[in-house]
Amino acid sequence: MIRRNTRLIQEYRYRKSLQGHLREEYDKKHKLREALKQGKQLPNELQMEAEKLYDKSQFDDKKSLERIDNIDDEYSTCGIKDPKIMITTSRDPSTKLVQFAKELRLILPNSQKINRGSYVISKIAEACNRNDFTDLILVHETKGVPDGMIVSHFPYGPTAYFGILNPVLRHDIKNVSSASESYPHLIFDNFNTKLGNRVQSILKYLFPVPKESSKRVITLSNTSDLISFRHHTFSKTDGKIELDEIGPRFELRLFQIKLGTIEIEDAEKEFIWRPYMNSKKLLL
Repeated sequence: MIRRNTRLIQEYRYRKSLQGHLREEYDKKHKLREALKQGKQLPNELQMEAEKLYDKSQFDDKKSLERIDNIDDEYSTCGIKDPKIMITTSRDPSTKLVQFAKELRLILPNSQKINRGSYVISKIAEACNRNDFTDLILVHETKGVPDGMIVSHFPYGPTAYFGILNPVLRHDIKNVSSASESYPHLIFDNFNTKLGNRVQSILKYLFPVPKESSKRVITLSNTSDLISFRHHTFSKTDGKIELDEIGPRFELRLFQIKLGTIEIEDAEKEFIWRPYMNSKKLLL
């Protein structure tokens, strides 16, 4: 099963690489057409292959003149089909980790918490594929404190590894409001880079599209590569917006993104954080 999944993911990555090649060729043809149309000098990077690009562009039809985007995107069905999420824990979880997993189930609509038991990761991934789960979330801990979360998207990936910092569960928040089951509105703040957009997609598509009338809101705010998660309901009284925290609250720090599902150990790394990275340069 793992070999088959590896082969399918490799085929998928190949299709994605072709997409990138076609998009690059489109951009070059577009620059060539614009330069010829305006009577300008060709850009330096096109002068060596201008003749070849011009010959190819003679056969372009109307469809070929459209920019190629997301031919085979991992999240192409999102927004059309609601996500279906499996949530589980590391083996022998503490009471606090089990509680944290239960609270994640309340946060994420259409999610199911599964007891890990003795199941290995390959069997869990196989169950996700067999039962049409779109994502797997696995949370783990150190000395009874939740400190890590893996988000794996099926069937082709990606898989993102996050550290969890400063977790505060619902029962630790004073005067916490009751949990709503409506689909939440999402607020993403300060995800400005290419990597930031990638992380935003990984987290955003865990949630279905909310109704406009929903009074539930989840905020993910990035400050210095630390993603703060906050969960509220809101109400309007005398023209004023009042927020009531539902919880839990925590921070996420991205450590790795790999181009495959969780069970494939040798999948290509799209991003990996290293301790000696320049701390002055923000990633997200």
